Amino acid sequence: MTQRSSGESERVLVVAPLGRDAAIAAAILREARLPVMVCENLTGLRSEFQHGVGVVLVAEEALQTAEYPDLVRWIEAQPPWSDLPIVLLAHRGGGMERNAGARRMTEALGNVTFLERPFHPTTLISVIKTALRGRRRQYEARDRIETIRAGEALLERRVEERTVELETANRELAGQIAERERVESALRQAQRLEAVGQLTSGVAHDFNNLLMVVLGNIRQMQKTEADPAVARRLRMMAQAAERGAQLTAQMLAFSRRQRLEPRPVDLNETVSSMRDLLQSTMGGSVRISTVLEPGLWPAMIDPTQIELVLLNLAINARDAMEVGGSLTVGTANVALPAPLRPEEPAAGDYVMVSVTDTGSGMTPEILAKVFEPFFTTKEVGKGSGLGLSQVFGLAKQSGGGVRIDSKPGQGTSVNVYLPRAATQAEAPAARAQGATDGTPKNRRVLLVDDDSAVREVTAGILHDLGYGVVEAGSGGAALEALDRQAEIDLLLLDFAMPGMNGAEVAREVRARRPDLPILFLTGYADTEALDEAGDDAILRKPFVEEDLAAKLRLALRRA
Repeated sequence: MTQRSSGESERVLVVAPLGRDAAIAAAILREARLPVMVCENLTGLRSEFQHGVGVVLVAEEALQTAEYPDLVRWIEAQPPWSDLPIVLLAHRGGGMERNAGARRMTEALGNVTFLERPFHPTTLISVIKTALRGRRRQYEARDRIETIRAGEALLERRVEERTVELETANRELAGQIAERERVESALRQAQRLEAVGQLTSGVAHDFNNLLMVVLGNIRQMQKTEADPAVARRLRMMAQAAERGAQLTAQMLAFSRRQRLEPRPVDLNETVSSMRDLLQSTMGGSVRISTVLEPGLWPAMIDPTQIELVLLNLAINARDAMEVGGSLTVGTANVALPAPLRPEEPAAGDYVMVSVTDTGSGMTPEILAKVFEPFFTTKEVGKGSGLGLSQVFGLAKQSGGGVRIDSKPGQGTSVNVYLPRAATQAEAPAARAQGATDGTPKNRRVLLVDDDSAVREVTAGILHDLGYGVVEAGSGGAALEALDRQAEIDLLLLDFAMPGMNGAEVAREVRARRPDLPILFLTGYADTEALDEAGDDAILRKPFVEEDLAAKLRLALRRA
């Protein structure tokens, strides 16, 4: 409400249509320096209300007109702070103590003061000034009410603003809490990875050396054994040793400590070539279908490892499905936003390969643990708990990630995201040609390994391949042998050895014979020392005869 000026709020409006009462009263009030406005009737009085009014001086005969009800309605509709003072000019004896009409009029008009005619000037001025003082207090009350309302509005705005600020702060705090939980989850995952990695790296070298001896001797015995029963037992022993090697590889892949050999790979070709293997693994009761995206980008990944990933996912899907389920393997080019979970990759372009089943699905509680080492829902002896861990470790180590969508009773879809390669995948024929072409085998190899059993098995494989072998049990012995014999065509060098390790021996050899090709043998190497050697110059234990032959041919051909 707009605050009116003091002159407007103290105007005296006079209505006395008969006789000279209006003129006399106006003259008396003006002489007392009071603002006065004479109105001809109640209609004129009503129109002046909008300009402000302090007191109404009205003759009782003016109220005996048709406009009287409008005045009563206006008075009833006054704002809460207003109680318009009315001085009623009544005939002598017209007070409400003897006049029932006066009482009704008082009840209708509210704040009424009776002034009998003829009135004395002093009495009139006193009554009007008293009414004005009351009116001023009403205006003061109005101003206080408006001030209070303005303060309330300001307070409400500030409360709203503060509420918005608090809501914003709460959202930011919730986001920070979620981010902290995500970081803590990622830290716990990294700590688990580190723990498994340290455990694995501590035993991988010795374990793979043992498996190398076992597998190497089994392979040699299989070449000469004719008894079917013995051959069957040897085959079972070889499978058990290979399973042990695969378990170690899974642990290394999960902890992201396995050395990968990434290259551009056509995942459509990989999935197509594995269809028969997947079908034999799943059994005849499971229907396998593929959804391969045309124009798929090449993926940068170790081709052997991605085959193990698909095989692991297919086995998990088979175990989760009842007889008659279906498995769908798909590929797609995807552009991902920022990750929501630690196992998901960073934003960017990726090549996705997905394995979707119609199995039992997983609850949110199980989904939260599927990437933990050794976590499994299978019966004891049915699984190692490293299948999805290997998938996660390989994807992360390759620069990608994993996302799992699953609901109980609605199946599971595992999406593996691999980085997009900058170049096209090499054709299979070209890879096969590179593996078979090379230098003839009749060359002399200096074999260096501190484990005599591993050295004996490796030497036997080299002899079978047609290579001459010079053996050394340490780095120092290898350097002495190299100084004594000039006709050494290749150095086959174990990396982890006491005294001088393989990297140190290689530096000494290159200083003496820079053109001599070097092929490193390693059960596991947690070092960057082999990064400069390149993947083609590294052979992981345990290896088979075909792997060693291919690496030797490649090393000699490049030399």
